[in-house]
Amino acid sequence: MLGGVSIPFELGLKGHSDADVISHALMDALLGAAAMGDIGTHFPDTCEEYRGISSIVLLKKVFEKLKSRGWKLVNADLTIVAQKPKLSAYFDRMRKNLAEALETNIGNIGIKATTEEKMGFTGRSEGMAAHAVVLIAKKHRETPEERN
Repeated sequence: MLGGVSIPFELGLKGHSDADVISHALMDALLGAAAMGDIGTHFPDTCEEYRGISSIVLLKKVFEKLKSRGWKLVNADLTIVAQKPKLSAYFDRMRKNLAEALETNIGNIGIKATTEEKMGFTGRSEGMAAHAVVLIAKKHRETPEERN
C-alpha cells in the first residue's frame, strides 16, 4: 500500500498499520511542521486500535488535528525511495488519495520515486523509504495567546 493505492508486487511492507511509507512520511512532515510531535506519539504501535488500519485514515486524523489548530496545507512534495517496483503508473491515484485526505487540490501534491542504484537496504529491495516536505500556513492571523 502506497499513498492509499494497493501496488501489485511479490514483496510487501510490514508494519503495525498498513505500512504505507509515503503516507507515514507525509503525516510526520505535517506534524513536525506544526510542532505537534510525530505519528508514534499520536498513534503508538502499542495500541491495538491502530493495528492494520489504513494509513489514509490516520492521515485524515492528522489533518483534522492540524485544522483544529488553524493550519492548512499549502503543498507537499513526496519522494519514494525503492529499487522496485516501478511506481510512476500509480502516482496520479496516490496524489488523488492524498489530496482528498488533505482537502486540497491534486496540484498541491507532488510525488516522485528514485532508486539508490542497488545500494543500501532500499537498493537491495529489502524495504522502501519515503521523504516528505510540506508547507503549511495558518488559516487566520494568530493572536498572542495562540503563539505560545
